[in-house]
Amino acid sequence: MITVDTEIASTAPDLPSQSQLERWVTAAVGERRSEAEVSLVIVDEDQGQTLNRDYRGKDYPTNVLSFPADLPPELALPLLGDLVVCAPVVAREAAEQGKALEAHWAHMLVHGTLHLLGFDHIEDADADAMEALETEILHCLGYPAPYADRDS
Repeated sequence: MITVDTEIASTAPDLPSQSQLERWVTAAVGERRSEAEVSLVIVDEDQGQTLNRDYRGKDYPTNVLSFPADLPPELALPLLGDLVVCAPVVAREAAEQGKALEAHWAHMLVHGTLHLLGFDHIEDADADAMEALETEILHCLGYPAPYADRDS
C-alpha cells in the first residue's frame, strides 16, 4: 500500500486532487516497494524559497524538494521521506514551457518520488537513466514526455 500524507500550505488555485497526487506517487514507486509512505507539503513561493535556501543554499523557490527518510536499517518502516512542491513555481514553469498544468504536476511528483527512492541526476549517465524512467512512467500515466522540448 502506498500512502501520501498531504498538507496544503498554499493559496494557489488549480491544485491537484488527493487521488491524483496518490496516483502519481504510486506510479513512481511502481514495483520497487510494496509499501511506502510519502509526506507531501504543497507550499507557496515564500516557504519554497526558505526551504531551498536553508537546505540547498539556493535563495529562490524551486519546483520540488525531496527529503529522503534517513532511518536506521533496524527500523523497518515504509517511510520514503518528504516532498515539498511549490505550487506557483509549478504553474509558472508549465506556462513557460507550454505544458499542461496537470502533466507538469505529474512530472514533479514522479521526479520527486524517484529522488526519495534514491535516483539522482548528478552524473550524466544517472540523469539519462532517471529521465528515461520518468518518461516511461509518465507515458504509462497518459502524459507526454516531459523532456521532449529539450530534444527539439
